[in-house]
Formats: sequence, C-alpha cells, structure tokens
Amino acid sequence: MEFIKERFKAKADAANAELKELLKQNGSKKIGEVTLSQVYQGMRGITGLVSETSLLDAQEGIRFRGYSIPELQQQLPKVPGGTEPLPEGLFYLMLLGEMPSEDDVHHLTSIWQRRSHVPVHVFDTIDALPLGAHPMTMFVTGIMAMQTESNFAKAYAKGINKKDYWEYIFEDTMDLIARLPQIAAYVYRRKYKNNEQIQPNGLLDWAGNLAHMMGFEQDSFFELMRLYMTIHADHEGGNVSAHTTHLVGSALSDPYLSFAAGMNGLAGPLHGLANQEVIKWIFEMREKLGTELPTKEQISEYVQNTLASGKVVPGYGHAVLRKTDPRFTAQMEFGKKHMPDDPLVQTVWNIYETVPPILQSLGKIKNPWPNVDAHSGALLVNYGLVEYEFYTVLFGVSRSLGVLASLCWDRALGLPIERPKSITTASVKDWLDGKGEIWGE
Repeated sequence: MEFIKERFKAKADAANAELKELLKQNGSKKIGEVTLSQVYQGMRGITGLVSETSLLDAQEGIRFRGYSIPELQQQLPKVPGGTEPLPEGLFYLMLLGEMPSEDDVHHLTSIWQRRSHVPVHVFDTIDALPLGAHPMTMFVTGIMAMQTESNFAKAYAKGINKKDYWEYIFEDTMDLIARLPQIAAYVYRRKYKNNEQIQPNGLLDWAGNLAHMMGFEQDSFFELMRLYMTIHADHEGGNVSAHTTHLVGSALSDPYLSFAAGMNGLAGPLHGLANQEVIKWIFEMREKLGTELPTKEQISEYVQNTLASGKVVPGYGHAVLRKTDPRFTAQMEFGKKHMPDDPLVQTVWNIYETVPPILQSLGKIKNPWPNVDAHSGALLVNYGLVEYEFYTVLFGVSRSLGVLASLCWDRALGLPIERPKSITTASVKDWLDGKGEIWGE
C-alpha cells in the first residue's frame, strides 16, 4: 500500500469515530433557518454540505485546511530554485489535513508519474470529435473514455463491502489526477498545434509536465502553472463543479463519471468560462479605444458605459467574498515579478484601480473587488497562450485536486446519497394560505 494511502486510511478511521460521536451528541441541533427567497435563488447562503478540503471566508478568502494562499506560497514545498508551491503538496494537504514535507511531495510526484499512462482508446475517442469542438468537450470526452479503467466500477460490479468503497475511489482518484495533464495537453496540441504531440518528461513535476506537453518550456511558465494549479484547486464544496462532483459521486458513480459531470458544470458560462470572458472584454475595450494601454480615465468612461448598457464588468464581484480575492493578489504579485512592463497586465492593474470605486458608487453591489478570473488570462497571454477557450481546461485540471480529494472523503466517511426536498410554487401558495407544510422530513 502506498504511503499516502496508509496515511489517509488512518486519518479516515479517526475522523469516522469523531464524526459518529459528534452526531450522536449534536445531530439534532439546528444550524440556521432557510427563507423562501433562498429556495428560489440558487440556495445561496444555505449551509447544506460538508467539504473538508477548504473553507471560504468572506473577508480573508479561501483557506485550504486552515491555510491561506500566502501561507501556502510560503510553506508548501517547491522545486529546487522555485518560488511557487507544488500542487502535489496542496493535494496532500487537502487529503490528509497536514502540511507535507519535501519528501512527501517528491513521493507523490513519483506516484503520479507511474500512474500517468493513458490508454490509446482515450485519444482515439477524442480524435473522433471534429476540430471545431470546444476544448472542454474534448477534455470531458477523454475523461469519460477513461472510465473503462475505473477500479471502483469493476470492484462494485463484483461486489464489495461498503466500508471498502473508499479504497477503490482513492485508486481511481490517483489514476485520474495523474492522467489529466496528458489529456489536457493532447487536447491543446490537437486543436491548436496541428496535432503535433509532445511526450511527457518523466523528470518533471505534475504542473511542469503539463506545461512541457503543451509546448511551453520557459521556467517562469512552469512556475505560473504551479501557481495556477494551486490557487484554482478548490473553493469550498458549494460551487457548481465541486457540488456536482459530490452529488454524482453520492450515487456511487465512480470518480471518472463524477468528475466528468463536474467538468460539464465548469464549462458553463457562469462558472468556469469567466476567465476567457475577462480577456475578451479587455481586448474589445482596447480595440474600441484604439490603444494597447488605456489610461485610467479611458477605462473609467468605458466601464461606466458598459454598466449603463446593462452589462457587467467580467472578473469583478463574487458570491461570497467581500474583499479582493487573494488569488487575484497572488497573480498580481507574479505579474509584477515576471512581466511588470506587459501592457495587457498593466491594463489589468489599471482596471483594478478604476472599477471598484465605480461599482461602490452604485450602492447595490456587496463586493466590487476583483476575483481570480480578473487576472489569470493576462498572465497566460503574456506567454503566448492566447487560445482563450482552452483556459477552462486548465481550470478543470486544477480543480480535480480539490473535488477528488473531497470525493475520497465522501466515501471514507460513508456519506449518503444526496436527496434534498423540492417543492412546487403551488405548494408554496397553499402553505402561505395555511394549508399543509413545505418543510421536508
């Protein structure tokens, strides 16, 4: 048994005993109330999920197992001479709840390298799609094609004890994460680089290998991929991709099916496509203004016209955060270090200084500050990664770390199938008239 699997089992056994006692003593306690508006408005603000890997604070932003992004950047292991955290270390932290050593991360990198072989039929399945297909369609198709390799699906078909579910989910998780960089890079090279594929480099780390297979060899781009994969890895359990992965997994669908479902959610314009919308908006602004580096005054006027026309400024505002997203700040610091004179990056910074005061003046916006999507595209463009549609695939590779670590915990804790109560508007009207109840048992 691999060292990380042994450690996870020990953690899970202890957590199970603790959870059993917690629910025995406190299971009947109420944690809040639900309003009718919340039911009709996307369940916003309703506490209804357990996700051990991260917690979002409205003021501080995301914390992974209690660690902020600046703390991760400081404490997680890095490649020799590097300055950005290795995503392997974050996965270890999210899975086990403890900060890894350099040896732990090195071993995890080696494990993923050994598991990274992708069956030929997966590439054949992707090749069956037209080149005009969206990269996310190709990416999800590849994930689905790999489902033939699922350890959990095979074991379940033969019959296994439910207390052993976690073990096969864990094996699938490790295989799937290990293979995602190769699938993502294959999609990129097929769609944008004449299908001239690049073989993986067994000496590179997980994110570095992704950059290499895509065709980028600058050390600083490797560093950007390590940062990108780390800061996009998880964002609580209630966002569409995380919740979908959890929901589908709760039906005992294997990690391939569950993660593919989550990625279909990520492909939605309101979730994972926001980063490409930001870049498109900036390029449209520069084109209309006729300048590569608009002044703050020009940006201010353009933004006000955008808002007056009933449109939004992409990359600004967040459902939970009430301050600048620390993931934005981390990318801004990367830009200042590696590309301070880039006009596009400077435009992002000028927008940052211009937009929040305008949004604040409207008085109706709780969070006028930038989120993670406001900056990521500009950094990628600087290195020549200008295929905006592909950005969501990178987001998806990163998000696998959090949602699949969570899926391991779902099965280790024996969490049941998700089945909330739904209502009809007619039943609501009856309830308001004093006829019957709408609260589920």
